[in-house]
Amino acid sequence: MNKLWEVTWEGQLPAGPPAVWATITEHADGYLWPIEYEPRVGGAERGLTQGGGVVTAWEPHRRFATRTRPEDERDGLNELVYELEPLGDVTYLRYTHRAEIPEAEYDVQLAMCRAHTTFYLHSLGVHACFFSGQGAAYASADVEGSFADVLRRIGVPDGAVVGDRFTLAPHDGEPVDAVVDYLGAAMFGARGADLLYRVYGRDTWGWPVGVTSHRFANGSEA
Repeated sequence: MNKLWEVTWEGQLPAGPPAVWATITEHADGYLWPIEYEPRVGGAERGLTQGGGVVTAWEPHRRFATRTRPEDERDGLNELVYELEPLGDVTYLRYTHRAEIPEAEYDVQLAMCRAHTTFYLHSLGVHACFFSGQGAAYASADVEGSFADVLRRIGVPDGAVVGDRFTLAPHDGEPVDAVVDYLGAAMFGARGADLLYRVYGRDTWGWPVGVTSHRFANGSEA
C-alpha cells in the first residue's frame, strides 16, 4: 500500500526569477540531472520520472508545476510545484513535492527526500547565480565507501567549512580549484570555475554514496 507525503521548502535563492525559472525549466542538467519539459500547460516531462509526466502550470518567472501522468503512474503520484516571487535582486521560492511511497519505505524515503530537497534547491540557486543560462555535461556514479571516506578521497580537508577553498580531485576528471558551497551531515557541494560537484551521503539510509558532476563549457559568470 502506498502512502502520500508532502515535503515543502521555502527561502531565498541568490538570483532573480528569470534566471531561476530558466534553471528549473531549461537547464536541470546544471543542478539535478537531464530533464526536458515542453514549455506549455499539458506539455510532456521527460527524465524526471520513470514513466514521464505532464506540465500542469506554466507561468514564466512565477509558477511552474509538473506531475506524473495518471496512465503512467507505475510508481504512484509524483508532483512538484515551484512558486517564484521577486524579492529585490533575489527570488523567494516556495516549493512543494507530493509523492506516493510504499508504506514500508515511508520513513526512510521521507527522511531522504527532505535532505535531498534542501540540497537540490541550494544547487538550483548556485546554478542560477553562477552559471545562469548554461546547460551542463552531466555525469553520475555510485561509489564505494562511506560519505566521510568519499570526501577524503576527493580532497576535502578535515574540518572544512562552507567558503573554504581546496583542490578538488573529482572521480571523473583532473584536479581543479574549488570552493565548498554546501556541507551537511550527509550532503556536500563544491563549485569550480566550470564545475558543480555534489556528493550524496546516501549510506546514511543504507544506499551507496552517489556523486555527480555538472561541467559547464563557458565557466562561471561571477
